[in-house]
Amino acid sequence: MPNIKIFSGSSHQDLSQKVADRLGLELGKVVTKKFSNQETCVEIGESVRGEDVYIVQSGCGEINDNLMELLIMINACKIASASRVTAVIPCFPYARQDKKDKSRAPISAKLVANMLSVSGADHIITMDLHASQIQGFFDIPVDNLYAEPAVLKWIKENIPEWKNCIIVSPDAGGAKRVTSIADRLNVDFALIHKERKKANEVDRMVLVGDVKDRVAILVDDMADTCGTVCHAVDNVCHFAFSLKMFDLLLCFLQSRAPISAKLVANMLSVSGADHIITMDLHASQIQVGFTALQRI
Repeated sequence: MPNIKIFSGSSHQDLSQKVADRLGLELGKVVTKKFSNQETCVEIGESVRGEDVYIVQSGCGEINDNLMELLIMINACKIASASRVTAVIPCFPYARQDKKDKSRAPISAKLVANMLSVSGADHIITMDLHASQIQGFFDIPVDNLYAEPAVLKWIKENIPEWKNCIIVSPDAGGAKRVTSIADRLNVDFALIHKERKKANEVDRMVLVGDVKDRVAILVDDMADTCGTVCHAVDNVCHFAFSLKMFDLLLCFLQSRAPISAKLVANMLSVSGADHIITMDLHASQIQVGFTALQRI
């Protein structure tokens, strides 16, 4: 595959290697380091002149460091005469800040879009954007890929009772996602209305839909502190008497240091989840805490 080079940021080296292996390519040479004042320094270790460059870097983990590293890598390749630079961002940073939900609130997702464009990116590839309108924040092409085909395949292959299932959204924002999955499976859906007093803290949840004696499959695009997911599982299992509970988490952020992967798994299992399924590479760490965890 001539004129293509793949470089990996520090956030997702495992994924980058698998992509390169699948394409029969070697990962490009890049060195990232920090100065004593925590400035990020990037050195591209080979020529990219005239090449079609892909940089794989996710918004998980140390999100600000990873974002800055991505911007520097894009700019380094661009000023080294790369013909085209594509940023592959499986989890888009600041995607939850996509609108002004209160006075004087920033639209940080738009700011990130501007930064990526100014740094020199010609194309963005991301997955399951938290809000699809983020695509409109860019003046360059954006491909928003969907996990839905993989989710449907996993459900049909791993849940024998899937025809008796109901797809549940943990919040109103995910209604479109679960209705699409429910329509493809020809099953019903339910959603949970949540009220927040402040960010990352859920005050009250109300289930809309009948899940009694059904296999409930809860689908969420993002799990951070897992407060929403745990409350949702508890609501569906303990108060609505679902037959069985599956959690499909498309991206496990695990951003709060005090919350270990083992603790999150224990929280969800105690809440009543029979299985936790995640599509995020970092989630392999959870396996020590919940043996039922699987990855699509």
